[in-house]
Amino acid sequence: MKPIKSADSPITYYVSRNGRDEWILFIHAAFVNHNMFKAQFEYFENKYHILAIDIIGHGQSTDTRKGDRIDQMSKWIFDILKTENIDKVHIVGVSLGAVLAQDFANQYPCAVSSLACFGGYDINHFDGKMKNENSAKQKLMMLKAFISVKWFAKANKKISAYTSQAQNDFYDMNILFPKKSFMFLAALHHMVNKYETGQRDYPLLIGCGKFDIPMELEAIKAWKNSEPDCKVVLFENAGHCVNMDVPQEFNKTMEEFWA
Repeated sequence: MKPIKSADSPITYYVSRNGRDEWILFIHAAFVNHNMFKAQFEYFENKYHILAIDIIGHGQSTDTRKGDRIDQMSKWIFDILKTENIDKVHIVGVSLGAVLAQDFANQYPCAVSSLACFGGYDINHFDGKMKNENSAKQKLMMLKAFISVKWFAKANKKISAYTSQAQNDFYDMNILFPKKSFMFLAALHHMVNKYETGQRDYPLLIGCGKFDIPMELEAIKAWKNSEPDCKVVLFENAGHCVNMDVPQEFNKTMEEFWA
């Protein structure tokens, strides 16, 4: 997929129109880029139209202007949908991508065909204790990054993936993450506990890997309790970025969910 530079935002996005009428939007995790979904692009490119993005500060979305913030991502994505004449999308978000996917669904529910979030948490009902614990871990990771990007990437790959292949692929993308882009993550809190979850007119799938951190497993359990109608999947032999650890199982799960 060739990169397309958005005219009205710093976002670079990627489009494949080789499939049927339905669209999938992939939103990647922090510190990597849209290529974390390479296995999904290859599997679904002849079955669906595909839209992928590089989140602000990641990949090729680094040509920013003063005042650009990550909590503007939903509007920028919606503008891309309008530019590409896309009415509705199946959204797949992993980790940070799951946060952005939910924020988009909060603001533009009519543009959502389905929502799938992995390695994430319910941003509309995020427990304060869990929020503080998550913030403390993020600050520690940032400290490692400012000391050494390689040190940060080596530590981060073990948290973000379980299999050796996925860890290596994650590291190769993480090592390219610019230190200055940490500033864009500071506005994430503007999306948390901002909305009340309304009636979803689309299906919701949530999940993570069984080898993800305990806090993530707790977050998935709490989310299921608050939205009992959602579907939950826990992937064997997978950590945080399940689509990279077990791509075949992940692709089949998504195919069944959309069907």
